[in-house]
Amino acid sequence: QVQMVESGGGLVQAGGSLRLSCAASGRSFSTYAMGWFRQAPGKEREFVAAINWSGGNTYYAESVKGRFTISRDNAKNTVYLQMNSLKPEDTAVYYCAAHSTAYTQVSFTSSEYRYWGQGTQVTVSS
Repeated sequence: QVQMVESGGGLVQAGGSLRLSCAASGRSFSTYAMGWFRQAPGKEREFVAAINWSGGNTYYAESVKGRFTISRDNAKNTVYLQMNSLKPEDTAVYYCAAHSTAYTQVSFTSSEYRYWGQGTQVTVSS
């Protein structure tokens, strides 16, 4: 099994930055594509960003493109989400997830991800 623990969330003012981290367990971390998703109260979970198994390819939701950057350090079994120029509409619980199939390229479909973290709260004040 693969387990993930998110950290780095918090309260920031609009225009500020946060860096989320997701520490994953398991020997096969480097073989899984990873994704970040978020869910605001009363809304469905939505895709934010994804990175392929090797870290060479990334994909972003249009709403965060140019502001967020996903990266991974396979030696540390960790995936990151650098969030800049934060907006109040970015407020949500952010989840990291591991894809269900090894050696997969980027995917924005939540159903393709098997392992999920518990989430970390990001609140952006105006």
